Amino acid sequence: MAGRVESRVVYAAGMAEGIVLVTFPAASTVFTDPHEYGLSSAQYGALFLPQVIAAIAASLLGARLARRFTIKRVYLGGLVAGLLSMAILVISQFFTGDQTLAYVLLLIATALLGAGFGLSVPALNVLAAAFHPDAADRSVLILNALLGLGTVLAPVMAAIFVGLVGFWQGLPLVSAALLIGLIIVSVRMPLQVAPRAAPTGAKVAIPRRFWIYAAFALIYGICETVNGNWSQLDMTTELGASSTVASLALTAFWGMVTVGRVFFAAARRWIPPRLPYHILPLVLAGAFALIASLQHGNEALAVVAFGLAGLGCSALLPLTISFGQEEMTAFTAVITRGVIAFYQLGYGIAAFGVGPLHDAGVRLTTIYAYAAGIAVVLGAVSLAVARRRPSPTSLHPNLGHAS
Repeated sequence: MAGRVESRVVYAAGMAEGIVLVTFPAASTVFTDPHEYGLSSAQYGALFLPQVIAAIAASLLGARLARRFTIKRVYLGGLVAGLLSMAILVISQFFTGDQTLAYVLLLIATALLGAGFGLSVPALNVLAAAFHPDAADRSVLILNALLGLGTVLAPVMAAIFVGLVGFWQGLPLVSAALLIGLIIVSVRMPLQVAPRAAPTGAKVAIPRRFWIYAAFALIYGICETVNGNWSQLDMTTELGASSTVASLALTAFWGMVTVGRVFFAAARRWIPPRLPYHILPLVLAGAFALIASLQHGNEALAVVAFGLAGLGCSALLPLTISFGQEEMTAFTAVITRGVIAFYQLGYGIAAFGVGPLHDAGVRLTTIYAYAAGIAVVLGAVSLAVARRRPSPTSLHPNLGHAS
């Protein structure tokens, strides 16, 4: 019974982390609104650099910290960092009169957000797999599906609080309330996993093949973030959409990412995972091309296009980790952490890099046209990753081994 309750807490934490992760992109129109924070596109993009750096550092240090302080403390530390991030975001609204100070507070908030995500999510994957050792893949699938559901709920709440209610602070306040509840419940639970034996033997160099996986993860991170972080500004500035419709486009993107992952996981008996791995980048390229071609007023078609882009992204990152784990079994932990680190690096490139281009006069529609070409390159790299590999036994890898 206790284990069942702990599992439910872990799953609830996954959904909460998804909401917290997308809070800043979901509120992008608030940050660039001249009546609110008044950030330029470059300043908005630079907000995510501390998040990326902190997330990479935290995820790479998470295993060492768990061995020293227990996985429960690492998980709780991640929740506390996320809570502080939401608190500082709310506090920053009182300093918008001093843009420099407000911006510094936002940078601190995103850094804490990255650290919290990098600490808590790998720990949650470990706990989900440990609580269901006979069905680890299924439990990790459920966790990541709920995390995906959280990424869908964030822009929905943004549409309500920003577009309908006019109280954008409701989004971080709801996120903070969820984290407080999880901290209170989690403190009273054991949340322990059986320790694994430390590896023995001489260190072996990482195979050269790893860098192909790393390249794919980096390019994928760029493609996903062009959608996840810039879709709302494209909707409002290029297509003339309201903030509510822009939030709907972001919801469509993250919703289809989640639906696609669940679908391809369920259909792996009938659809060899190598097939979507090679086809989805082309779907993504087509979605980017469609987004780039849309004219002012094509809001409904844009929502569909961003949903199609979500489908194109859906299974690619989990499959990359699965292929890597099954090809390089002696480096499971390194593969998982390394792929996620390079994905975060791609996230940072797109989150920051698009801003200066946009401020320099490059339209977001042009950037999406470039992204279509990047997605085609992603498809070519997918051939190098999986052309000679059998389909992995699971679409959703056991990320619990990452720690």
